[in-house]
Amino acid sequence: MACANFSFTLLVLCSCFATSFIACHGFPAHHNNPFHHRHHPRFASHNYRDALTKSILFFEGQRSGKLPSSQRMTWRRDSGLTDGSTMHVDLVGGYYDAGDNVKFGFPMAFTTTMLSWSILEFGGLMKGELQNAREAIRWATDYLLKATAHTDTIYVQVGNANKDHACWERPEDMDTPRSVFKVDKHSPGSDVAAETAAALAAASLVFRRCDPTYAKLLVRRAIRVFQFADKYRGAYSNGLKRFVCPFYCSYSGYEDELLWGAAWLHKATKNPTYLNYIQVNGQTLGAAQFDNTFGWDNKHVGARILLSKAFLVQKLQSLHDYKGHADNFICSLIPGAPFSSAEYTPGGLLFKMSDSNMQYVTSTSFLLLTYAKYLSSARTVVNCGGTVVTPKRLRTIAKKQVDYLLGDNPLKMSYMVGYGPRFPQRIHHRGSSLPSIATHPGKIQCTSGFSVMNSQSPNPNVLVGAIVGGPDEHDRFPDERSDYEQSEPATYINAPLVGALAYLAHSSGQLEVLAASPIC
Repeated sequence: MACANFSFTLLVLCSCFATSFIACHGFPAHHNNPFHHRHHPRFASHNYRDALTKSILFFEGQRSGKLPSSQRMTWRRDSGLTDGSTMHVDLVGGYYDAGDNVKFGFPMAFTTTMLSWSILEFGGLMKGELQNAREAIRWATDYLLKATAHTDTIYVQVGNANKDHACWERPEDMDTPRSVFKVDKHSPGSDVAAETAAALAAASLVFRRCDPTYAKLLVRRAIRVFQFADKYRGAYSNGLKRFVCPFYCSYSGYEDELLWGAAWLHKATKNPTYLNYIQVNGQTLGAAQFDNTFGWDNKHVGARILLSKAFLVQKLQSLHDYKGHADNFICSLIPGAPFSSAEYTPGGLLFKMSDSNMQYVTSTSFLLLTYAKYLSSARTVVNCGGTVVTPKRLRTIAKKQVDYLLGDNPLKMSYMVGYGPRFPQRIHHRGSSLPSIATHPGKIQCTSGFSVMNSQSPNPNVLVGAIVGGPDEHDRFPDERSDYEQSEPATYINAPLVGALAYLAHSSGQLEVLAASPIC
C-alpha cells in the first residue's frame, strides 16, 4: 500500500509544513536559477503577457456554481446551484470541461494538476497574474474537496452527458438531469481517484506558504484519496462506461495515474513511503513504456518528467532511470533525430490526433520548457542516438509551437479566442454561442438553441482566452461551430499553456514592468 503507515505520514507532513517552501513564487530567488538568464531578447513576435492574462481569464467562463462578485467574465451567471442534491451531497462549483454543461471529474482533476504544476515551475514569473492563477486552482480544489468528502467514495461526474448533448442551452438555463455518478470500493476508479489525489497534492504545494491551513487540508485529502485509488483497483470506465464513454473513457488504464499520483504525493509530502512505492511499482505501472502522448488520459510522460527532477535537481540517485525515460520522450519529438516519431503539419504544428489536437501541443510545450529548466539546473543535455539536444533547443521547439497557436501559421489565425486580429468566431460552446442572460433574460429551451448552433453567425459572447481544438493535419481550420473536434475549447488545453506563456512572457521581457506578486 502507498500509505502503510498513516501516522508516520502525518508526522512527516507536519515537519514538511513547518519548513519554508517556494510554491507561492515558483522557485527561490537565487543567483544560480536557470531562469535568470543574462540575456532577455526585447523583441518578441507575440504579446505573451496578454496571452497569459487571457489564458487564465478563460477559466472564469467555465465556472459552475455561485459566481463571486469579482467575476470578470460578466456574461456568465450562476448555474448548477443544486448539483449533488439527487445524492444528498453538495457538489456545487467546479468547472464545465468544455463547450457543454457537464462536470467531468477526470479531466477537471487533470486540469487542476496542470494549473498547479504551471505555478510551481513558472509562478514566480507570472507577476500580477499569479493571484488569478491561484484563484483558478482554488475554484477547482474547493469542488474536489466536496467530491472526496466521503471516505472511499469520489463523486466523479455531475450531469448525464448524452442527455446534455441532446440540448443546446446555456448553463444558466439547463434543465437536463443533473445525475451524479461516483466510484467507490464496489465500483472502483483508480484512474480518476489517483488523478484527483495528484491534483490535491500538487495544489497543496501552491498554497503551502500563502495558506498553510488550506494546504494541509489538501494534502491530507490527497493521501486518503490515493490510498483508496491503490487499494481498490480498477478503471472507472468499467463500471460507468455508459455515462463516461466515449467522452472521457480511461483508454490508457489506471496504472499511469497511480504512478503520477505517487509522484505528486512524493513531491508534496517527502514521505519515503511514496518513493518506495515508485521504486517497487514503477515498472509494473508503465514507467518505461514508449507511450509519448501526454494528456487527460495518459500521464506516463508527465510522471517521467516530474520524477526526473528528483534525480536531476535533487540528486536522488534511486530515480536515475527516469532521466532516461524522460529523454526517450524528448527524442521522440526532435525532427530528424534518431528515434523521432512525432508528426508535424506542413506549417510546423505538432499533430497527435484530429480530435482536440491542441491539447497535446500545449501539454508538450509545457513539458519541453519544464524539462529544459531541469536540464539547465543540472547542467546537462539530452543525447538522442548521438544527436545532442540542449535545453535551448527544447525552448526553441516549445516557443515555435506556442507561436503557431498564437498566429504564426499558414492561416495567420490565432487559436486563442480574443487574442490577435484574427481568431475563431464560432467556437463549439453553448454559453458563448447563445445570447447572454443580460441580453436575453428569458429561458432558451433545450432544443431551441440548435438553430444558433447550426448558424454561421459569430458567437455573441467572447470566451476570452479559450483555446480551441485547432487545425487539421494540413493546417486547415473551417471555424464551424458544429465541428467539436476543431472548434471546441477545453480547460485541459489551457492549463499547461499557462506555465508556458509565463515563461515566454518573462524571457521576452514582457513581465518585468509589473508589480511584485501579490500575496494570497
